[in-house]
Amino acid sequence: MKVALIGASGTIGKRITEEALRRGHEVTAVLRNPDRLEAEHERLQKVKADVMDPSSLEEAVQGHDAVISAFGPKFGQEEELVAAARTIVEGTRRGGVARLLIVGGAGSLIADSGVPLMETPEFPEEIRPLARAHADAYDLYKESDLEWTYISPAAIIEPGKRTGQFRIGMDRLVTDESGSSRISIEDFAVAVIDELDDPQFIQSRFTVAY
Repeated sequence: MKVALIGASGTIGKRITEEALRRGHEVTAVLRNPDRLEAEHERLQKVKADVMDPSSLEEAVQGHDAVISAFGPKFGQEEELVAAARTIVEGTRRGGVARLLIVGGAGSLIADSGVPLMETPEFPEEIRPLARAHADAYDLYKESDLEWTYISPAAIIEPGKRTGQFRIGMDRLVTDESGSSRISIEDFAVAVIDELDDPQFIQSRFTVAY
């Protein structure tokens, strides 16, 4: 498949790029600054585009089979997530691409207590604005007529090993016997490309954790 990946230079975007290339896909890294992505591969192209400009995105994604957004704002600029959601939907549609996969947040997943994770007492206060922005962006994606899939990580996502072994949930936070919710970035990337290769969650959300 030919995939346009927004945010390919980010921590999660890099792993998704690697996983997509590993599976034989052609990847177009869509970046504000292509020089930020050092990776080189015969099936990797880099194009300059602004995630806040739908016309720029439209041109960048034309001719692709799917768009994956791993866009993440800088700390303190959480409002960019909602603005980006609007332009990503518009740019993807105008570019003639029906399939859109979005790397989302975990804060709006329902915890064992029955409330969203971001509303639980133990949720870090400094991350709440980002979690709320992810939730607002998710609402925008849900209103889209694209073949979207929103992929939420576990409560804790960090660099680790690629095992290919994890559990899948829908709107509830996936936890282990001790109540922990974790996933490696590498296995999260596996889940994203699994959904690209074999769609199971068209116009819905899923989450993964060990």
